[in-house]
Amino acid sequence: MTYLSKNELNLLRDRPNLVVPDESVFELPEKVLQFGTGVLLRGLPDYLIDKANRQGIFNGRIVVVKSTDGGDAAAFDEQDSLYTLCVRGVELCQNVEENIVCSAISRVLSAKSQWQGILDCAKNPELQIIISNTTEVGIQLTQDDISATPPASFPGKLLAFLYARFQAFGGSKASGLVIVPTELITDNGTKLESIVIELAHRNGLESSFLDWLESANHFCNSLVDRIVPGKPDAVTYKGLTEELGYEDKLLTMSEVFRLWAIEGNEHVKQVLSFHKADDGVFVEPDINLFRELKLRLLNGTHTLSSGLAYLAGFDNVIGAMQNETMSAYISNLMMAELGLAIPYPMDEKSPQRFGMQVLDRFRNPHLNHQWLSITLNYTSKMKLRNVPTLLRYYDIFNCVPEYFSLGFAAYLCFMKSVAKERFVYFGERDGQLYPIQDEKAEYFYQQWQQNTPAQLVESVLQNKTLWDTDLTLLPGFAQSVTENVENMIDNGVKSTLEAFFYRNTTPFVEINATL
Repeated sequence: MTYLSKNELNLLRDRPNLVVPDESVFELPEKVLQFGTGVLLRGLPDYLIDKANRQGIFNGRIVVVKSTDGGDAAAFDEQDSLYTLCVRGVELCQNVEENIVCSAISRVLSAKSQWQGILDCAKNPELQIIISNTTEVGIQLTQDDISATPPASFPGKLLAFLYARFQAFGGSKASGLVIVPTELITDNGTKLESIVIELAHRNGLESSFLDWLESANHFCNSLVDRIVPGKPDAVTYKGLTEELGYEDKLLTMSEVFRLWAIEGNEHVKQVLSFHKADDGVFVEPDINLFRELKLRLLNGTHTLSSGLAYLAGFDNVIGAMQNETMSAYISNLMMAELGLAIPYPMDEKSPQRFGMQVLDRFRNPHLNHQWLSITLNYTSKMKLRNVPTLLRYYDIFNCVPEYFSLGFAAYLCFMKSVAKERFVYFGERDGQLYPIQDEKAEYFYQQWQQNTPAQLVESVLQNKTLWDTDLTLLPGFAQSVTENVENMIDNGVKSTLEAFFYRNTTPFVEINATL
């Protein structure tokens, strides 16, 4: 069996369920410099640029900077920078399976051994965009010498490249670039820009460069959301290889859902023309809407459901979604409570659309989200993701959100320790111990040791250190949570969930996906 390469493409064009690039794509100019070779970049930005190229929209390719040698660098060379993206999941309640040979990457250069070649890319008049994903650690200020070959940090490398760009074009404003970091930190573009400017000062760069840096370039905050597990396990890889008819050392799996929200003006929108190729890309003056939707509906639902689902006997999200009762709980929680009380101004259809997409993601049989993993840092997640929504719900409706209350009660039960080994506390499910990976584990251990369930609920809810507010002031909330906790202790979590579901008859309305 052959490996994927440019020479093999003609033999693959008649393969069913395989998207193969046209030969003309290899003649497109390099318009993007990308720091990072990771699977998220391949599965989202690179995929979207490839899609735009196939539609004749963007018409540009990507030069990739690899910070370290080894790893998959050789595979890019051997495969002419081609890789297969296998998209698997659910969209509009329908199963989706797509295999795409992505050709957006033109070449991969090593920062360690080919730094001058990377700086030479700054002389390319066609270059318009810089993308990065260097992990959250990458966007940090460290003392760095931009004359090193290469500079040690990502901001140092970026500054050195921008300085080479400034010199190559004599400070022309038209030579400025659109810079879009995708690292998963809030205001990533703003933070990266402030670090680069500080490094420029520390390196004693001239004021004319500083003026060009700030006026001609656009650092854009962005939010990315797509689950890209990367290369599949050996059994899945073998099956895909047999289906495709070739080997691919860079083969990458991803879910169907994709979101890339980029903060920018009309100039940025014009430069990032690939946004026209996919409705998962948004270039807007303010992307807080997308951040709030993700935080409150996806993350918030995960947090409120995790303890309940795990204690009810479900190990992963897909298992919960395949159970009628648990699936109904998750759907109602998201759409009938959280979606109605997002603490950010938006039209009523936005939560509905996004919520339906999230539920499709939860139903994806190709993803294995472990509920126990979602409970990591449970308390801080509850505070950040859900307490603002709870307060907003009371502002609007002034009554108990019943699904929220049940999820919160399950959180308290999950945090009940029965054993301790060294610094780790353990809860118990069906006679088996599980780790409570939360910085407040000792606090909850003491609370459960010293209080009745009703006293514990009262004490925890009024703890302003945990929530920045006294949650016992919300009418009926403490009583509702207490009743749910007592039912879980007396009858078990699964029985409590089933009884709750049949007692609360508010139906989940399947919203038309075309909204």
